[in-house]
Amino acid sequence: MAGIVSFSTAGLDVRRKLASWNEQASETFSPLVSDPADLRTFNGSIARTTIGDLTMAEIYSEAQLVRHSRAHVARTRSPLFFLHLQMEGKSISRQDGREAHLGCGDFTLCDSSRPYDIVLPGANRMLVLGVPEPQLRRQIACPECLVAIPMQASIGVRALFSRFLRDYWTECREQLDDTVVARLTVAILDLLGAVYADLPRPQSSRSSLATAHRIRIINYIEAHLHDPDLTPTKIAAACKMTPRYLHHLSSDQDETVARYILRRRLEACSRALASEAQRGRTVTEIAFDSGFNSPTHFGRVFRARFGMTPREYRRMKAAVA
Repeated sequence: MAGIVSFSTAGLDVRRKLASWNEQASETFSPLVSDPADLRTFNGSIARTTIGDLTMAEIYSEAQLVRHSRAHVARTRSPLFFLHLQMEGKSISRQDGREAHLGCGDFTLCDSSRPYDIVLPGANRMLVLGVPEPQLRRQIACPECLVAIPMQASIGVRALFSRFLRDYWTECREQLDDTVVARLTVAILDLLGAVYADLPRPQSSRSSLATAHRIRIINYIEAHLHDPDLTPTKIAAACKMTPRYLHHLSSDQDETVARYILRRRLEACSRALASEAQRGRTVTEIAFDSGFNSPTHFGRVFRARFGMTPREYRRMKAAVA
């Protein structure tokens, strides 16, 4: 287990405070942005460590709104699930149209592969456990269906799990050998699996079918972005649903399926254009690899999104590299 790495905004110039906080928070968790209720009085601190493949961090902050947007999702390197455990104060976690209101000891899951918000209405202390998606999936069959469900730590295995994590953090953070770390990781994941196995079926299944369908759609799109013939009709057929139902699933989202495909292709192209390793490839080659089949169309939609041509974008990125 690694030692504790700490960061605090105390003593920072107010003009640099928010940028430093966002940078540290994004590095600790996944890309995000904070909107403090009062930047002049805002202060925060982060103490983090690792337990094998798991990460654990204690965050203190004044009132703020935390956003992990679609743009942040696109910049997320590895999919993680975060368990937010309230230590002091209150919070509201929002994802997939649900809200989890947490008090002391309560916890909930959130998924870094989809947007989420966290509302911290006042001074707040939270313990966050980061679990790689493959490891959590071994314990919970469909963890993405269980995000933003509040888990009150009053009785039973929820109370046991909540106490275990809090006691570990406050009393057992010293350097541990690899054998102990391996066993501790297993114990945490086993307890987490037991917690969600104990979830009442009606609650765990609420909106889970629609959520599972949306995730299947997104996964199919991400795997086939390079296909120029990728259309909502083709996606619906591959996911064994009607085009009408596919459009229904996206009707309450921020963008249609077609707009999502276009945005993700443009994001993939922008990353390739900014990459030093792909300097030898032409703009057209990059566009075609991301599913565009017309250089003219690509140039037009790229300029509409980024305010410059692909070549101008590439030169700009090279100049600042």
